[in-house]
Order: sequence, then C-alpha cells, then structure tokens
Amino acid sequence: PAYPGVSPLQLHLVSMWLLLCLPAAILGYQPEEPLLYGQFPEGFMWGTATAAYQIEGAWDQDGKGPSIWDTWTKVPGNIVDGSSGDVACDSYHKYKEDVSLMKAMGVNSYRFSISWTRILPDGIGAKNQEGIDYYNAVIDELLAAGIEPAVTLYHWDLPQALENQGGWLNATIADWFEEYSRVCFEEFGDRVKFWITLNEPWVTATLGYGVGTMAPGVMGIGTLTYIVAHNEIRAHARAVQAYKTDYANQNGKIGITLSIRWYEPEHPLDPTHQEASETAMMFDIGWYSEPIFNNGMYPEIMRQKIDAKSSAQGFPESRLPSFTDTESAMIAGSSDFIGINMYTSNLVYPKEEPIEDPVYFYDDDVEGYQDPDWYASGSDWLKVTPWGLRSVMNWVKDHYGNIPVYITENGFSDKLGNTDDLQRIYVYKHYINQLLKS
Repeated sequence: PAYPGVSPLQLHLVSMWLLLCLPAAILGYQPEEPLLYGQFPEGFMWGTATAAYQIEGAWDQDGKGPSIWDTWTKVPGNIVDGSSGDVACDSYHKYKEDVSLMKAMGVNSYRFSISWTRILPDGIGAKNQEGIDYYNAVIDELLAAGIEPAVTLYHWDLPQALENQGGWLNATIADWFEEYSRVCFEEFGDRVKFWITLNEPWVTATLGYGVGTMAPGVMGIGTLTYIVAHNEIRAHARAVQAYKTDYANQNGKIGITLSIRWYEPEHPLDPTHQEASETAMMFDIGWYSEPIFNNGMYPEIMRQKIDAKSSAQGFPESRLPSFTDTESAMIAGSSDFIGINMYTSNLVYPKEEPIEDPVYFYDDDVEGYQDPDWYASGSDWLKVTPWGLRSVMNWVKDHYGNIPVYITENGFSDKLGNTDDLQRIYVYKHYINQLLKS
C-alpha cells in the first residue's frame, strides 16, 4: 500500500474529511453554523421598527404637508404596481392596536420615525399642533404599555417644500434640520430618551440623489451623491450639538443609524482581496462612520481615490467635499451609539474600474457579487447571510472600540403573503444567534 499501516477505508475517510473542510477554507465563513445556546446580557433591548411613510397613512390629513415620497409615488412609473403610502397600514388611526400587538409580542422597545411634515408642514416655520398631538398620543400609549420609544427624526420623507429649495443638495438644510429637531426635542424629549437623527443616509445619497430610483428621483451618482452625504453629516451633527447643548437636562441619548452590507473577501487569504473588503467597507459605512466616530474627516482611502479620479476626469476640485475645521470638530464624536441596519452581504475582489464617467460605484475599484447559492428572499438584493452580521459587529468593534451598538433593522422579505413564517423564523434564529456569538 502507498501508506503502510493505513487501510483504504481510513484513507477514504481522511480524504472525505479534507473535502468537507475545503469549502470553509476557501470561503472563510460557514454558510450555516451550529447554534450557540446562551443568553443576552441583562438590559438587552428587543424591539421592532417602522417608518412613518411606510405605516402611518393619512398622508394629507390634519394639517400634514406633502413629503417627497407623497410626490414621487404619484408619478406614473415610479412604483411598479402604482401603490403608495397614502393609507399604508393606517397606523395614524390604528396606533393603539399596533401598540397592543407589540405588548403581546413582549418587546420592550419600538423604533418609529416622525413625519417631518406632520410636525412642520412646510419643513420650517409654523408648527402643526394636530401632528404634535398624534405623536404625543403614540408616545404615551407606548410608555403605558411598558415599551420604550426610540424615535428616528428622519426616515427619508423630506418635506416637499424643502426639496423645492434643493433639499439635501442645499447646504442650508443643516439649519432646517436643526430647527425641526429642536421642535421634536421640545415637544417629546421629556418622555423620549432615545433619538436617532438619520436613518440610512447612504440610501438617500445614492438612491435618492444618485441613481434616482427612490424619492426625490434626482440623478447624479458620482457628483450630487457626495454633496448630499456631506450635508447629511453636517445636519446630523447640528442636531446632536443642539441636543447636547440645550437639552442635556432631558438625560437622553442620541445617535445615527447606518446601513451596511458585509463585504467578504472572495479569496480570504489573498491580501488584495482583504484590502478590497476594507475599501468597500470604508466606501459604504465608513463614509459616515469615520467622520462621526473617528476624526471628523472622510476615510483616507475615499479621499485618495476620489481626489485622484476627480483630477483625472478634469474636475477643478475633488468630487468629495471637505469639512471645515469647525465642522470636523463638531462632527467627530457626535453620536452616543451606532445603529446598524444589516440584512445581507457581498463577496468582493479588487478591480480597476473605468474612470471615463464619475460614478460612486466605480470610485472604490472593488467589484462585488452575491453567491447564487445563498438563500434568496422576496427582494433581489437580499440574500440570507447570518455570518455577515457577526463580521460587521467585529468590524465595528475593531474600528470604534466599545461604542454601544443597536441592530436597528434586520429582517427578511417574501412575496408569499401568508403567515407560514418558516423561512422568516429560520432567518431570525440564525441572525440573532450570530449576534449572540459576537
């Protein structure tokens, strides 16, 4: 025999073991891991999350002004089936039922957003008392049920009156957002102790003002996108500064929620793929997290690449703006926690992208894709990757230390329309278990 003392059966079993280990060695992750049975620490918050436009309805009732989503969804062709949030879940009228359902679920926190135009119909100026009364009623109902309100100030529904003045492209929006935030702090801050300034600013910048597939439908993926993100960060910091300066006696905390995919190196042992992963993370969550949780400036890799490409493309200055020293000082450390909206992951590798046209998605020189074998959902972009959540948590820990982290969104879409939730149960079980492991 080739291996004295080793039987053919033993050799076969060793070969099979090596084959079983090979995918994990190549992938660097396990698509499905054994469950860890343990407990989350005391004080862990279990909650659910919504957005005003997605659930409230009553789009033009009781003094509410129009938002960019009210406008955009009424343009034929923008929404595939022509639906809108005019009625939605009708939570404006059914909030008591909603709170009762959450109480029955046993959650101890509810994240919801305030409709800017329900409070300030024109975005600034005169307040709408009926809108304020509605949110007071919601907050009081939650507290009576033993559920802590976690309030998002902005979840994409910009007042149309402000969009008519340039919206997030207008630097003055930092003033507008601070004015709106102050109204919310004054009206609700005696009971709300958990504030989120912006939800997923990346989505607003890239899809709302980049590729134009979300409201307000503006296109400028390599230019306007960076201006919007710049103003979002400035507006966030202004709201936090106002809260910390003038409402500190409310004894609450305030932060921001960022969306993120995990970018797994296609070949995890290849240093260039590892670098591509880090670059992709910096062009995604790092775009916002580095200024806010680090030094008040954009990631160095973004600065290097976009500055160089802007020059090669003939721009008189970088497409990536710069913060003033005063702004950087205000922005750095302007969050008590980081909210993470994490659903899925990509595999990435380095690729020298074309520079003929200014495109945000080309600026990082990283190519990404999703493994077709990953479990699918009702959304083409959402593949089930629980292991990615643990990787994201480790990345945040490695970069920002012990900053408190809240998973403010995670979930699974389907198009079945039934209550046989076996797929969703599987998804939550494995994502939550990865969080426990992290």
